[in-house]
Amino acid sequence: MPTTVCGYHGAYLRIDLSSQSSQRVELAESVLRMFLGGSGLGAYLLLREQAATADPLAPEAAFTFVFSPLVGSPLTTSAKFAVVCKSPLTGRINDSLASSGFAMAGKQTGFDALVITGRLPQLSVITIDNDQVGFHSADEVAGLECRDADQVLRARFGTDWRIASIGPAGERGVRFATLSHDGRHAARGGTGTVLGSKNIKAILVRGTQPNRWADSPGLLSYSKSLSKRSLGPATEKYRELGTATNLLVFNRLRALPTRNFQQGSFDGAEQLAPETLSTTRTRTRAYCAACTIGCEHIYSLDGPDSDNTDGVRLEYENLFALGPLCGIGDAEAVLRASQRCDQLGIDTISTGGTIAFAMECVERGLVDADWLRFGDPTALLRAIDLIATRQGLGEVMSLGSRRMAEQVGQNSIEFAAQVKGLEIPGYEPRAMQTMALGFAVGSRGADHNRSGAYEVDFSDQVDRRQARPEAAVLAVDTENRAALMDSLILCKFLRGVFDDFYAESASMLNLVTGWDTSSDELANTAARIVTAKKLFNIRAGWQSDEDILPARFLQEALGDDEAARLTPDALAAMVTAYNQARGWTNEGFIEAEQLAEMGLDAI
Repeated sequence: MPTTVCGYHGAYLRIDLSSQSSQRVELAESVLRMFLGGSGLGAYLLLREQAATADPLAPEAAFTFVFSPLVGSPLTTSAKFAVVCKSPLTGRINDSLASSGFAMAGKQTGFDALVITGRLPQLSVITIDNDQVGFHSADEVAGLECRDADQVLRARFGTDWRIASIGPAGERGVRFATLSHDGRHAARGGTGTVLGSKNIKAILVRGTQPNRWADSPGLLSYSKSLSKRSLGPATEKYRELGTATNLLVFNRLRALPTRNFQQGSFDGAEQLAPETLSTTRTRTRAYCAACTIGCEHIYSLDGPDSDNTDGVRLEYENLFALGPLCGIGDAEAVLRASQRCDQLGIDTISTGGTIAFAMECVERGLVDADWLRFGDPTALLRAIDLIATRQGLGEVMSLGSRRMAEQVGQNSIEFAAQVKGLEIPGYEPRAMQTMALGFAVGSRGADHNRSGAYEVDFSDQVDRRQARPEAAVLAVDTENRAALMDSLILCKFLRGVFDDFYAESASMLNLVTGWDTSSDELANTAARIVTAKKLFNIRAGWQSDEDILPARFLQEALGDDEAARLTPDALAAMVTAYNQARGWTNEGFIEAEQLAEMGLDAI
């Protein structure tokens, strides 16, 4: 029977592209309570669809858009959705989250998720109007960049639709192509690549199905309180300068990855810092849908040929990956590179990481491309266009650093900065060794959004440059809290405003659904969701030797800082302690008893 619980519609829409048909599939209330929404429900749906054993670019591979019980509510930062699929970059589970009106409109179609399988015979646009699915030619938007495609589609279909689309990189099969919407991106792991393989250029949604709340007055009162707290000191740095404010802090701590992780500080960091950019360029602030924080900072470009229609949205990860990681301190070039990635639809972290790896290959004489050198802004912009078109050296770079290393050979995999194929974000593992553990064991690879272990490194609980097995329990806690936030879904910038995150999450969920949820139940739910992702990976072929960092991080000190050294034995001890804290075997596999206890054995 369909669920009658508030906050949910009790069903997902399953679309088979090959037959161009769709059906409503009911979701039991027990399933919703066990997995909530977002990343958690997405992991459940992929397991149910047996997506782990499919090639991620095969027609039978499932791709999911997943909403959450909080979407559409007055709770700040709740207008987010998750896209969950098997990554074509890693071959493991991938969940990317993003904020936009697409989340609210998608939920108003009357479904808690959209599950897409099959492949269309030609590049197409899909419309979902409540439960009515339409298939349309994409000829007029084929090959267009993300913003241009959105403008054409709005003119064609109307402004009451919300759009998620891929850029030319997704159409061409770049392994780290993104999904774009309202100028935001579900970026990591190749979400756009999977949609491109299914011949989907864009998905448009609109609906009229209302959201229902168990206690509307109580929810409104709590939402006002949360909004007020979201403007407090815990989010101040994001409001004032955005996430890029981390650049100078990390540089001072010698934790800023530079020149493909060969060094931990960058001489040109000050020229790239938002503290400098905000005095030399026009800067505006923007807000995600249903957000009070306003962390999005948009900078102008210089020059008469500048395209400033939307400006350049700058985040720390864009800045690090396209700047210091590639040895580039030219702010104009880094801004242009970031804008170019957004227009073409490619992930900035994997783009910068792969280009930096290629630059070191050239430097070592392993790749014949003298034009591609650290510190060359022109080379950076040229490499981005080559990746998106898959021309010349861009063909192998479009595969990501791990696959490129496999083709280059000559032990280059030792300095390809990736885990499970996903390029490492802007946190130097040798300078932040609890984060090193988070990267090594991450279900989607090296990821700072699924593990908040860097919070442990910057606390007084550990010495960030000394790996300790006892820190594993602390890393597990950050990973669980992230899993819960990604399933409810709420922005992680809110994490600092909660005195007791699990208790307040239970209160929010109770106001929305009417369930008698407790802190303990949600703590168990978070652990279940992390375990469900691991179960997917095991079914996809995961082996314990994947939970490791590249040799560079285990054989070399960080530049000339001998104190920043991570040994293989130290990391292995942390991984073992992590597995024990999770209740898994020392090798990281899940016992049948635990699967049964968590309700995962029947999926």
